[in-house]
Parts: sequence; structure tokens; C-alpha cells
Amino acid sequence: MVIALAFLATAVSSLFAQATLVRYTARHRPHQLAWTIALAMFALASAALATGTSTGWDRGTFRFFYLFGAVLNVPWLALGTVFLLRGETAGRRAQWGLVFFSGLAAGVVFSAPMKAVGGLRIPVGKDVFDAFPRVLAAVGSGLGAVVIIVGAVLSAVRYARDRRGAGSARLAGANVLIALGTLVLSSGGLVQGLVGHDEAFALTLAVGISVVYGGFLVAEGVGARDGRARAKDLAASRG
Repeated sequence: MVIALAFLATAVSSLFAQATLVRYTARHRPHQLAWTIALAMFALASAALATGTSTGWDRGTFRFFYLFGAVLNVPWLALGTVFLLRGETAGRRAQWGLVFFSGLAAGVVFSAPMKAVGGLRIPVGKDVFDAFPRVLAAVGSGLGAVVIIVGAVLSAVRYARDRRGAGSARLAGANVLIALGTLVLSSGGLVQGLVGHDEAFALTLAVGISVVYGGFLVAEGVGARDGRARAKDLAASRG
């Protein structure tokens, strides 16, 4: 079951990453690029999970899984929220800070001392790494989740109150879906660490990423309709 769910999460996130990349190449919106990077990281982490649970864990596989799944994935999702809600200026500042954090995290996770891992069960970070890599995971995922959830709640309230645009309610729903999906993803490590159920952890990955991407699709659909409406208004004004 764990192996099947891990392969499912890899396939789903890979398809999602490809879809957001297509949107970015067509529209060149920075939040789409941030989402593409986050989804690609999720696919890499899921592939490492599938490898470890099917052929056995080693240090390299777990470092790869930990970096892209536990440390960097959620912050890059949050960067998309910053671009979408705060604009390009704030987003670029956050992006350069996140690039620095990503480089630091990669250097630490790939070089930090760690205990030996093996077998098919998913290792837990607190049983493998010393403090510094786990602090980076807590800071990255924690702050990223806060940004996503707070941004989703604030934007949902704002768009729910804004009745001037036809897509306000749908955009509010999109932000709620992104927040819920992030909560599901974040709960996976907690469930696995507390009760030790690898199946529950893998299930949260597959379900969480699907809910997050559902929010992305709703948000992109609203944006596309708004773009068509503006184009019609421009054409009417010229006519």
C-alpha cells in the first residue's frame, strides 16, 4: 500500500508540475513558476519515498527525500501565495530570500551527520538527524504553512466580501482548498511520527497534493475568465 501510494503521489505531482509549467510558459506569471518548482520538488520527494519503501532506504535516498519533502516544498508553495496576493515586488524579495535558504538547506542536509537507515519503513527525521537539519525543516515548513494558511484565510475573506467580480466566490474557495491541502500535507509527518503508520503518511501525500492542485486549478480558472472579460471590454471600447 505504501509503495503504491508513493508511486501514485509521484505520478500525480509530476503531471501537476507539467501542467503548471505549461501555464507558466504561456502566461509568464511568477506565481505559476513558484508552484511549478514546488510541485517538481514534491515529485522528487515522492520518487525518493517510492524508492526507499520499495528497495530499502539508504542515507542518500533519505537526504533527498528530507530536503525536497520536509524542508523546501512548502516554502516554495508559499512563495506562490506571496506572488499571487502581495504582487511581484514583494514576491521577488521573498524569492531571493528563499533561494538563499534553499542553498543553505541543501548544503546542510546533504552534508550533516546522520545515523544509518535501512529497511522499508519510512525513517523519522528526529531519529536520523541532529538539530540543525530539523530546525531548517521546522522553520521552512512551519513558516511556509503559516504564509499559505494566513494568506488563504485573508484572501478568502476579502474575495468573499467583494461582490463586484463574478469569480470572487470561486477564488475564495480556491484559497481555502490550497490551505486545506497544505494542512493535509503537513499532518503526514505528525501522523507518521506519533503513530508510526507509513500508510497514513503516504495517503496524506497523495490526498494533500490533489487538494492543493484542485485549488490551483480553481484559481487559474478564475484568472482565465477575468482575462477574457478584460479582453472583451477592451474590444468593446475599441469598437
